[in-house]
Formats: sequence, structure tokens, C-alpha cells
Amino acid sequence: MKIGDLLSELLLSLPEDVFALISRFLSPTDVCNLSLCCKTLRDLVDSEKIWLVQCEVVKVLPLSEIVQWRAGISSYKALCRFLVEVTKPLVGVWVHQNPELGNVVYVMSGFLSVIGCRIIPQEVGSLGIQEGRLLWSPVFEIVSGFDGSARFFLHGIDRESSYLYPGFVTSIDKCCNVLLLEVEPKRREIERRAEKVLFPFCKLPFCDRRKLLYLVTGHVGLPVPELSLKDDKAKSLERRTMLLKSGGNWSHMSLEDELCYDPIQVEINDELWTHLGYGGDFRHVDDEVQVQGTQRKSLSKYFRSGIKSILRRSNSTGSSSSSAKQQASCSSEIRRFNLQKFLSAGDFVGLSVKASKIKLTSYRGWPSMHETHFALYKLPIKIPVEENQEYAGLWGGTFGWPPGKCTEDKPGKALFLLMLTYEKSQDGSERLLVGTKILEGTHYVMHPNGSAMFVVKIGSPTSEIFPFDDTTNGEEKYSFECCYTGEGIAKGYGFRYPGYKPGSLFVTSKGLLMFVLKETKTVLTLQRLNLEELLKKGVCVSPLPPCLNFTYLTKSHTNVFASGQRTS
Repeated sequence: MKIGDLLSELLLSLPEDVFALISRFLSPTDVCNLSLCCKTLRDLVDSEKIWLVQCEVVKVLPLSEIVQWRAGISSYKALCRFLVEVTKPLVGVWVHQNPELGNVVYVMSGFLSVIGCRIIPQEVGSLGIQEGRLLWSPVFEIVSGFDGSARFFLHGIDRESSYLYPGFVTSIDKCCNVLLLEVEPKRREIERRAEKVLFPFCKLPFCDRRKLLYLVTGHVGLPVPELSLKDDKAKSLERRTMLLKSGGNWSHMSLEDELCYDPIQVEINDELWTHLGYGGDFRHVDDEVQVQGTQRKSLSKYFRSGIKSILRRSNSTGSSSSSAKQQASCSSEIRRFNLQKFLSAGDFVGLSVKASKIKLTSYRGWPSMHETHFALYKLPIKIPVEENQEYAGLWGGTFGWPPGKCTEDKPGKALFLLMLTYEKSQDGSERLLVGTKILEGTHYVMHPNGSAMFVVKIGSPTSEIFPFDDTTNGEEKYSFECCYTGEGIAKGYGFRYPGYKPGSLFVTSKGLLMFVLKETKTVLTLQRLNLEELLKKGVCVSPLPPCLNFTYLTKSHTNVFASGQRTS
């Protein structure tokens, strides 16, 4: 017998428990590949024990929660599919540039779902960050079906009532860094879907993309079953079943019925075409566009005539006006053609969400963002121990000394959230720790989103003494382990003139970070945060209208998210 055959026989003869232990060293992809080798291996790796182990290997849920989630899904294999394809890529901190106070969405695990929760810019009371109640509002949910597939629900408010807007999950890249809210055309008959090439939604002009999103969200809203982040599995399972029914008779539905999930869509017809600002028959326009598509050279005549008129440098105002009208007409026809081609790929349109990986440039940990896309951008979070970056990650705190002390005049202090990252100096000689602001709880923004609140030379500790003689806060006494010099933002607005002044970062024995400006002795005290735990005991407030709730594109310097209306 050949050695390969002998090894195969040995592998197949292993007890299921032993093979489950071995599978801990394999990825879910490896296990799926094994099932393609032969029928015997397929039967072996399709066991519940193997896929329970794989759910642990993904490392997004503790074992106790994995077992609880299994009650609402067909198998551990289906559960592993949802954890790998949805939960692991999306969980984390997502941001957007606007409004400048901060637009932070933390995506966390719900129950057989992931939930996007927006942190409201707010003040910290006398109880502090850990003991106080964090204000948040729901942005979206992606819920697992009975077979592990994903279904999307956008949160929003309409006429002072909260609604859900169901849609599709188009795709989720495993290394995604941008989350896009889009509209997707669909066919009723699957076999007809490949008839025409889909024109990408992202390439449509902003005005058309915005109109489509607003039109769809204006038709597909459903009353919201109450959302809670507390650990009540029975209520969470019941709510999930209601969501997957999507507006039907929720009271009589089994888990298997979830497979009939069909979000509400908007028909592609003459009425939709008129709402988008175009008159006439939609299908008739399709014929006209096809003719234009076969005679694209004729479009170039408009551009050539425009260029010729410029080269002639004609003094005739009428001539230049005529050329401008021709160019505007050409641009309008191209826009009309692209929109019609996009819509012609389906019989109806519905909301969709797509998580992609794109090439992003960044400055001091803050990504460069597209101003006209309904998108959220993921901030990378390093694992401190594995990456040798012990201070990397999300921190929160307030200004003032002693930390957390409030007065009658100021019962609360503005909450600041910072993402700490490591960088090299421009000449490569120094290792820097950068504290990038992603949220501030002031009434009017002090520093734009993405500002570096401080930059310190983390590779060169000093023996500097803390500037305050009294290092006690109530019964707590601070002892300092090390100090790093650098500079911090003191005044000025914007990235070009932030007004940096010398300062020092002190590290306490209990893991607090205190950045002190030398000139003014202003103190920013930071502590590492577990947003998931803070959100579970926080207070939910009403969201914004659906599209604005996903991405607030308008530049604003005030707190647009603090409606003051509490929902739970």
C-alpha cells in the first residue's frame, strides 16, 4: 500500500472527537476543501462537532454564545458561514468625516446578527465613563437567516416614528475598509438576471444616487420591533423572527419560514422614472438609449465642435452660448443613458449594503474620505500584545484635573474618543504614538474630525515629573510609571494650522494615559474602553432619517445626532 493511501486510511479511521481537535489547526476554508476530496471525508467534516470547533476558531464569539446562537440556525456550519462572511469582517469602529464633532459607528455582535450603533457626542457626568450610561442610536442591522445567509435592515426615523428599511447584502469583503449604502436592481426571475450588464451604482452622478436612495427609503419603511442590546436571548430570537418576516404576519412563523424573506422593493416603471426627474415612457427611453449606444461617435461631434469654437476664439457671445448649450445637452444625455442602463438591469430596485476593500490614503491614522458617497470607513485596530503596540486602540476621556471632577456650573465634561496608532517620524528615526480624535462631546466643535490631539515620541521615555503636586483623586492616588515627550493640539482649527504646543504623556500604574500641555497645564486623561460593554448598559436615542442616519454628508460643526428623544 502506498504511503498516501495509508495516511488517508489513518485519517479516515480517526474518532470524530480526535478529528475535531485536529481541525482546530485548520481554517473553515481548509475544512470545506477537505469535504471536496471524497464522500467519506465530506461526511466526516460535515458533523456538528467539527463546525462547532470552527465557530470557535473564527474567534468572534465565546463558546457560550456560540451554543446559544445555534438555537436559531440550521447547523453550526451555517452559523460558521455567518461568522466568517459577516461578523468577523464588520465588527469594529467605523467613522465618517461629517459632522466634525464625530460620526462613530461601532459594529458589534447582537443575537444571530451584527448591529451598527452610533455613539452620540455627549458629556460625561459625575459617575464617569465606566459607570455612566452611554447615549447611542441604531444605524443598521445585518441578521442571519436560518441557513446562515445575511439580510440587511437600515434604521431611520420618519415623522417622529422609528422605522426599519429592509434590503439586500450585496457583498462583504473579508478585509473590507468601506461600507456603502446603495440601491440595487433585481430581476424577479433569476435566470433572466444575466441578460444585461449592470451599470455600477457608484458611477452614477451624486444627484441620481441620492434621489434613488431617498425614493426607495420613502417606500420600504416598516415599524420597528424594539431593539435592545441587553442579553435577553428569548426576546432577541422573537425579534429576529419578526424582522425576517419583513412586514408579514409575524405572529405565526417558524424558523423554516424565514427562507421566504423578501424585502420590500420599488417597481422600475414610468412612475419611478418621472420621480427621478425624467419624463416620457421608461421603456421607450430604453430604445432611444440603445440607438445612442450604437452611435457613440456622433456624441464626439458635440465635443469636437465645442473644442473648435474655443480654438477659434470667437468673439460672438451667441456662438459660445450655443456651444455651452450643446455641451450641457450632451452631458444630460450621457447621464440619462447611464441611469437608464443601470435601471434596465432589473424589474425593481431595493436597498443594499456592500462592504468593500479599496485603496485608502490616510494622515495620522485618519482615512481620506469621498465626499459624495453614502459610506462609512473602518479604522484598523491593532492587537497591542501581538503587534508590540501596547497603547494602540480605542481610548476615551475628558479634559481637566483632577479627572472626572464636575462642578455645579459644569455638571458634565465633554467626552473625547481617540484612536491611538503608531507611526514612524518623517525621517524614520523616531517611533511616534498618535492620538487621533474621532469624537468630541462639546456643543460646538473645537477640532475637526481626524485631528491629532497629541503626537509623542514613544521610543524615548524621559524622567519628567508630573506637574501637579496633588496626585490624588478622592481616595485614589496616581503613581506614574513612565513619561514621553511630544506635542499636543492647543488652539487653532484645521489640519494645516492646528496650533501644536510642547507636552508630555504620562502613563499611570493602572493603565491611564494623561497628556499634559506644558504651557497651560491642560490635562487630557484617557482610559481604554470596551464599547460593547458600555453600549449594553447605555441609553438608546432616536436615529436620524434613514439616509442621513447611515452617512451624514453635510458639513456641520454642531451635534446633529442629539435629538434628546430617548427610546429606551
